[in-house]
Amino acid sequence: MSNNEFRGQIELLHRPNVCVVIMDDTGWSDFGCFGSEIATPTIDQLASRGLRYTNFHVTPLCSPTRACLLTGRNHHSVGMRFLSDADTGFPNSRGRVDSEVATLPSLLSDQGYTCFLVGKWHLTPRHEITPSGPFKNWPLSRGFHKFYGFLDGCTDQYCPELYQDNHQVMPPSEKGYHLSEDLANHAIQYVTDHVSYRKSEPFYLQLAFGAQHAPFQVPHHYIDKYLDTFAVGWDKIREDRLERQRQLGIVPKNTRLTPRNPEVKPWDELSPDERDLAVHLQATYAGFLEHADEQLGRVIAELDHLNVLDDTLIMVFADNGASREGGALGSVNVNSLYGGVRQDIQSELAQLHKVGGPDGPSHYPEGWAMASNTPFRRYKQFVDLGGVRSPMIVSWPATIKESGSIRSQFVHVVDLAPTIAETAGAVKATENRFHGRSIALTFHSSEVPPQRDTQYFEMLGSSEVPPQRDTQYFEMLGHRALWHQGWRAVTEHVPGHPYERDTWRLYDTTKDFSEYEDLAAEYPQRLAQLKEIWWREAQTYGVLPLDDRPLTELLAFRAPLGLLNQRTITFYANQGHVPFATGVTGTDRSMRVRAHLQRAGDDNGVILASGSSQGGYTLYVQDGRLMFEHHMLESRQRCVGLTKLPDGLCEVGFTLLRQPDGSATVHLFSDQEVIAQVRIPHTSGHLSFWGLDVGRDRVSQVSQHYPDAFPFSSRSLIDVSIDFLENVSVEKMADIALGTQ
Repeated sequence: MSNNEFRGQIELLHRPNVCVVIMDDTGWSDFGCFGSEIATPTIDQLASRGLRYTNFHVTPLCSPTRACLLTGRNHHSVGMRFLSDADTGFPNSRGRVDSEVATLPSLLSDQGYTCFLVGKWHLTPRHEITPSGPFKNWPLSRGFHKFYGFLDGCTDQYCPELYQDNHQVMPPSEKGYHLSEDLANHAIQYVTDHVSYRKSEPFYLQLAFGAQHAPFQVPHHYIDKYLDTFAVGWDKIREDRLERQRQLGIVPKNTRLTPRNPEVKPWDELSPDERDLAVHLQATYAGFLEHADEQLGRVIAELDHLNVLDDTLIMVFADNGASREGGALGSVNVNSLYGGVRQDIQSELAQLHKVGGPDGPSHYPEGWAMASNTPFRRYKQFVDLGGVRSPMIVSWPATIKESGSIRSQFVHVVDLAPTIAETAGAVKATENRFHGRSIALTFHSSEVPPQRDTQYFEMLGSSEVPPQRDTQYFEMLGHRALWHQGWRAVTEHVPGHPYERDTWRLYDTTKDFSEYEDLAAEYPQRLAQLKEIWWREAQTYGVLPLDDRPLTELLAFRAPLGLLNQRTITFYANQGHVPFATGVTGTDRSMRVRAHLQRAGDDNGVILASGSSQGGYTLYVQDGRLMFEHHMLESRQRCVGLTKLPDGLCEVGFTLLRQPDGSATVHLFSDQEVIAQVRIPHTSGHLSFWGLDVGRDRVSQVSQHYPDAFPFSSRSLIDVSIDFLENVSVEKMADIALGTQ
């Protein structure tokens, strides 16, 4: 039966409420209903009364996936080939969604929907993340009516850098605060207010958790329950998950477990200490996911309480596969990885009591990311299934009658916008607005024919919508793949090598669900055909030119923007928080900090504080003396001025001079006279996930020697300037950007 015949037989309910839930860096097998031992009862219940899509795909990174969802178009085609951190100058990679492209929330708004975004955005160029914008690439400028969440790729769960609509907000200060709970609270408030005042009109809620992106942070009782579970190791967890997947019917019985990723050690070859650390880090990840599922449960319960759940279309999926960015061992404090200072195993074990807490922002070893992506190869950033196959659950009780069913049609994230638009009556399915195709018919039957016959993975595109064709593509960092009529060709590119020398693999996905057996040698003509189609589609969608330059070169290619481009920056006492995304809040460059004070005898407090209790630096006056502290990981240095500061007008500050080995010497001065000095063993551009504040240490204090925010009198603090004495290191910028994407 054709799609048109199905469409003629099925009358869709129009204008439902819509709730799209995006989990971050979550593997295909991490939900209980996809084979995991992690408790996800909310998601599992949605699946039991809805549908599980086992052949759903995303891009290998979060910004491109979110751009696809926002527009229904391929990410290259709207300027988001890679991350919002990088602008290469090519149309396919501008680090933002093209302004002329219509977005899903704007289309829904035209149909009377009120559109809310709660959580992660990551579609704003980093230099535009400031208290004063510009706001053209913020959520409210792209169709949302209300926004509460964070703009960057990740943030601290206890001390997040938050925004509401077009302004900064400080995280609530109550004891036990957690971002996932806060996001759920705002989602509940938004929909409750909407139903209270405008129940006859539908809403669109996009709820994008910071979980499961590092840092993994969750109250400790969520962690402890999983310590025994994961003591068996990642090899056994993979085997057990695949067996559960077979029993659940989400994979064919003959599905084989792909070989261990080559960089991952067999569990049995790890030392006892390495295993102990790995178990605690994975237990933290599991507790983090269970906690996020619990918060989602509160949102679902509120929809039920408001009597709108039955006619709410809910979609839950992950933005890409699980992440290997924790490396071989992971870390209790991911700032060590992002800051380029890896700790030894004994230092890690000594901090296990902090894991998951405010000072234990962790990341797991890549072996657990491999297990998250069971039964597939590779991870986030790769176009193998471990990077691009995502679990998806769809629930719509008023319409979906085959509760608990499985859908195996090929689906991609660009298909979600046309699906939502069709069910909302915003656009006809045949209208040539999207690159994706509506999958609304699959809500009613597993027999619906596929909506497309070709799908690839490459990352670069064009702004024009091509003729009505069933195609889709991506790429990442030169890695490429193409799906066509049940066959998939994949190549993992080595940067700097000629593309024509890439080795392609070929899989028959109709018989080989996990892409276990490479058939390239057996079917060379078919592989040649798929490669030819890939190049044809790359040309059609503006994927070319291929660009495998490392992020270091991409960042160096174009001059730094925003505050990062300034050698001298002046701040004032009453200004807003300086976000971490500005790139100026670390100690990775030699600098001179100068503050002008009109001081009275009792003026004490923080002049400048960058970072949080996890790490940072602070300049303050206490008991009339100028003081400086630097905190990185377990290392703290404190420098106290030898004499008390004079009353009246004075200039105070410090000079930080970095050495080639990453250490630095700090000289504290008052009116150009050096009054103390200290050596810092390690400096970093990533001391924590919190930026910089002037005149106070706002939320999570760098120093243990002063109380709370310890504000300096705004009447006495005239200004503070930072003079950078060397250019920004694009290598360090690239490391931070890749780690926190």
